[in-house]
Amino acid sequence: MKIKSVVLENFRNYDKLKQSFDPLLNIIVGDNAQGKTNLLEAIYVSGFGKSFRTNKEADLIKFGAAYASVKIECERENGALEIIEYRIKSGNKKAFLVNGVNITKISELLGRLNLILFYPDDLKLIKESPAERRRFLNRELSHISHIYCLDIIEYNRILMQRNELLKKFQHKAGFKDMVEVWDVQLAEKGARVIGKRIEFTHSLNEISSKIHANITDYQEHLKVTYVTSVKNRENYDTIKQELLEQLAQNLETDLKRGFTSVGPHRDDLDILINDINIKSYGSQGQQRTAALSLKLSEIEIVRKEIGESPILLLDDVMSELDHNRQRDLIYAFKEVQTIITTTDVLHILDDYINDSKIIQVENGKSISH
Repeated sequence: MKIKSVVLENFRNYDKLKQSFDPLLNIIVGDNAQGKTNLLEAIYVSGFGKSFRTNKEADLIKFGAAYASVKIECERENGALEIIEYRIKSGNKKAFLVNGVNITKISELLGRLNLILFYPDDLKLIKESPAERRRFLNRELSHISHIYCLDIIEYNRILMQRNELLKKFQHKAGFKDMVEVWDVQLAEKGARVIGKRIEFTHSLNEISSKIHANITDYQEHLKVTYVTSVKNRENYDTIKQELLEQLAQNLETDLKRGFTSVGPHRDDLDILINDINIKSYGSQGQQRTAALSLKLSEIEIVRKEIGESPILLLDDVMSELDHNRQRDLIYAFKEVQTIITTTDVLHILDDYINDSKIIQVENGKSISH
């Protein structure tokens, strides 16, 4: 998949912009606060249905404007063209269209524009709470598996209903029967979610360990494992049965706490370098490189799952890497369309710049070289 062009109107600090892209390397250059990341954000919103920078969609509309829009023309590897449009009006009324047809559910949008984003805040993937790593799993799996996307949405709906039951209806007649009904549904969806996460993490570990070894000159060994309370992970039925047993065993604890204490919504990833858990003991450099390795491994996973390459978005991360790691990173993915933001093009490899498209951004306007 390749992005051919992006058209923005009233998006962040852009009045109007039409920008074409090279099918391989694109470097967006400019000082801070000129609109480099805004351009990446517009692409990201069109692929994921939301921003990676804000939960307030009104922030995406240029100050004083009544609406904003993004229009992306992309080409699939079979040559088919697709137009994806995002529109938002003041009051947060938004719409997504694919080839002119309105998309009513975000789940129908995911996977249309396959993107891998790495930006400075992705360090949270390693450092922050398990919720960050679960979000990572859910986001990436939803993007490559429509079934997983529907399963995690339904799991969260059932979980919310069970928690509501624990808080408000524990003294009502028929409570035990009601909670057992929710437990069965939660275990069914939970087993599907856990099974897919285990499969994904296996691929993630295999690919990211190779990438990490390459960009650390084989000095570090990265290992990623899925952490869950379920011990018997042989198949769907064993996972479902153990979840049912754990839900029943923890019911008294759940009643006291007012929430469900077991299930995939409590799971995590363990991330080790040379057998040391870097969430607690890794340096910031190790954490950043590990996060980059995890993100880049998604490229190979997406290729295997959907049969075409995603688009790689790198927001202000090249300056964090030394020259050799820049070389390893860029040349490892020369066949993938890559869009990089940077304040100084000299940070990027000189011998590769000649074949790339350089886009100079200044105050919401761009000049291509």
